[in-house]
Amino acid sequence: MRRLFALLVCLASAAAAADKPDGLDFFEKKIRPVLATQCYSCHTGKSAAGGLHIDSADGMRGVVTAGDPEKSALIHAIRRDGNLKMPPSAALPADEVGDFEAWVKMGAPDPRTAAAPPPYDYGKAKNFWSFQTVKDPAPPKVADPAWSKTAIDRFIKAKLDEKKLTPAGVASRRALIRRATFDLTGLPPTPGEVDAFVADVAPNAYDKLIDRLLASPQYGERWGRHWLDLVRYADTAGDNADFPVPDAYRYRNWVIRAFNDDKPYDQFVREQIAGDLLDKGDRAATGYLAIARRFGSGGAEFHLTIDDTIDNLGKTMLGLSVACARCHDHKFDPIPSRDYYALYGIFQSTTYPFPGTELYPHAKDFAALDPKNAARLKAYQDETSDLDHRIRDLQDGKQGKDLSKEDREKEVWRLKERMAVLEHDAPNIAKIYAVSEGTPADAKIQIKGDPYHKGDLVPRGFLTVLGGATLPADEKGSGRRELAQWIVESPSFARVMVNRIWQYHFGKGIVGTPNDFGARGDAPVNAELLDWLASRFRESGYSIKAMHRLVMKTRAYQLASEHSDPDARLDPKNEFQWRFDRRRLDAEEIRDAMLAVAGDLDREMGGPHPFPPEVKFRYTQHTQFFAIYDTRKRSVYLMEQRIKRHPMLEVFDGADPNATTPKRGSEETSLQALTMLNSAFVDEQADLLAVRVGMAFSPDAERIRYAYRLVYGRSPSPAEIAECAQFLAQTSVAMKKSNLPADRQPRATLASLMHVLLASDEFVFVD
Repeated sequence: MRRLFALLVCLASAAAAADKPDGLDFFEKKIRPVLATQCYSCHTGKSAAGGLHIDSADGMRGVVTAGDPEKSALIHAIRRDGNLKMPPSAALPADEVGDFEAWVKMGAPDPRTAAAPPPYDYGKAKNFWSFQTVKDPAPPKVADPAWSKTAIDRFIKAKLDEKKLTPAGVASRRALIRRATFDLTGLPPTPGEVDAFVADVAPNAYDKLIDRLLASPQYGERWGRHWLDLVRYADTAGDNADFPVPDAYRYRNWVIRAFNDDKPYDQFVREQIAGDLLDKGDRAATGYLAIARRFGSGGAEFHLTIDDTIDNLGKTMLGLSVACARCHDHKFDPIPSRDYYALYGIFQSTTYPFPGTELYPHAKDFAALDPKNAARLKAYQDETSDLDHRIRDLQDGKQGKDLSKEDREKEVWRLKERMAVLEHDAPNIAKIYAVSEGTPADAKIQIKGDPYHKGDLVPRGFLTVLGGATLPADEKGSGRRELAQWIVESPSFARVMVNRIWQYHFGKGIVGTPNDFGARGDAPVNAELLDWLASRFRESGYSIKAMHRLVMKTRAYQLASEHSDPDARLDPKNEFQWRFDRRRLDAEEIRDAMLAVAGDLDREMGGPHPFPPEVKFRYTQHTQFFAIYDTRKRSVYLMEQRIKRHPMLEVFDGADPNATTPKRGSEETSLQALTMLNSAFVDEQADLLAVRVGMAFSPDAERIRYAYRLVYGRSPSPAEIAECAQFLAQTSVAMKKSNLPADRQPRATLASLMHVLLASDEFVFVD
């Protein structure tokens, strides 16, 4: 019997976290903006209140004890649990207090210095590897050319020879089909598919396997999910009430279809930035911009949504933490604050759809799927939005100051009656969660990230280190179309994507920090290979499927995961790819694989979620939206919520829909093991698998063989059959002593064995 899912809980020290880019990113995204808007006005400069300067790391040391919130005066001040209460005017929201507590616990990482950074030397900066033009190096010569199946292997073998590493042998055909099938579709191969591949002696058998998998509709669902990780896809808005966005799914499905159609990657990106402006674009693709997080309860914090857009665009498409330049010039990379606001102006000139909030619950600026209905939809959205604001202003006393309290209440009642009529007659028009052109305008620098403290006006444009292009003088639009072109022409563009493709196949990228190709990120382990791949990507017309074929046909991809101790000591992290890294299935793969082997998977493409009618959206920060919609479709079609997560996806390190997820976690935890043993979902799939196995065969030995072939893709050994038979016998005895009716005991006994198989390492790991 295979051992159960291993228990391993990993702890990280606060000191280590303080040095990690993730900790610094947390500071830039969560801490610095609050300091800028709530604290800098009193605690900076020569007249800083109380002599406390909080605009540098040194200045903060007197009020922060790294790693210990309870010993940090700052935390007690913002909690307002002592004599000192900060900010003095009003308490911070609970989530912001929680962010500060989390920041202190992780060691209070803070990149700020009291001294201003020196001016950038762009000539020198462009010599940094990721800003250089992509080269096309020739594959190196190697001592054993016969080992290499492809040019990629020569790059790999040259590094192995240099490091005196011996590559592992080739994986078995059963291991290879399981590896390839999970990698390209996220599902296990069927017993019939395994048998056919093992028996196929044709020289092109493996090539045919790859082609079949790439042609499968399941390919787009698997690789579309990778992209949705990066762009922090969700079906809710992320504001304090987490309003549902019923039409977000159109973008999700567009992504899946784009991967299945092998849409060229440059066009794929162009459409997401400016699909509404391109001759051959698709407006649904701009759902990428529309799904940016919303903040607060009233929608006034729109500058944070633009910041979220810039942060994601920089990391996902350029591998740069551009948003670190919001409050100041970037401390590590040549990105001045002016460059940030050059991009900010482009998105400030874009109209984002408003999904509704606690204070203003009606959606606005959604686009009609059919342009013929655009006028009706706009009229409805404009009037309901206007009524929302008039009602709120009357209730807050911003309007009707000359009216008596009774008259104001009558007017509110009259407006609510009008709203009820509009909602009753609401046009049933299919909508798109997409952006559109707004009023073109350049943006002013926000001093220290404070949107209410403005500086110089900055022309809309691109990053200086990547050319610094600006909009033509006669440009009448937002600049999104030009931005899309600047991005796809940048040297980082192809490098970042081929690194991601490599990472998703091998478990780690050639650059170990896939979202950071800057000074804080890792240097490429094999820079020549990275550029060679980027060159081939361009030559292919940016075909992602062509890159799969290129990578998967290598000997490096087909190596076994077993390793020898000497090589493990020389390269314990397998940076130079002398073997294949064993990997744990991700959250979606585990769920989908269980559904598949149990015969319970619905393979139809997902559609909209069964949200309540939009006219009933009345969620607040105290009664947030939350739902789990049961489905047997693939996990990519589960309703993805920002504030509360799907339990199984969260336990197994699913993507965080609040921020880009460049790499999934792969830790094994006790909670995961408990989930595998006690989850009602796993119980149900084990029961269905027992029915599937029990109906197909009658002798226990044949049932065991079939179960192994379904779950593991292989036949059991005689010893395993004997062990499973013994388990069934012992469980049967235990069942007879239970209160379970006798006619249900055989099925429950077999289901117990199926549960053990599903909870095993061999099921949830790929070799």
